[in-house]
Amino acid sequence: MNAWSPRGALVSNIEITATTVQRGDVIQLGGHACRVRDLFQLPQGAKQLVFESGELLTMHARTRLVAVRMLRRW
Repeated sequence: MNAWSPRGALVSNIEITATTVQRGDVIQLGGHACRVRDLFQLPQGAKQLVFESGELLTMHARTRLVAVRMLRRW
């Protein structure tokens, strides 16, 4: 599903995994929207996400989450 955000940017809800997560993805965790600031590769396909708030989350290779991603306009 694509939608226009209040700022006029095109955004989409997508399912992400440790392989597909990107900087800038917004993930809803415990009722809070957390934007991925940085990420680090860990052993066995896992990734550690660093959010703008400074909190950390480890996504294992089989973890699946829903995120909001800004779509690029060509």
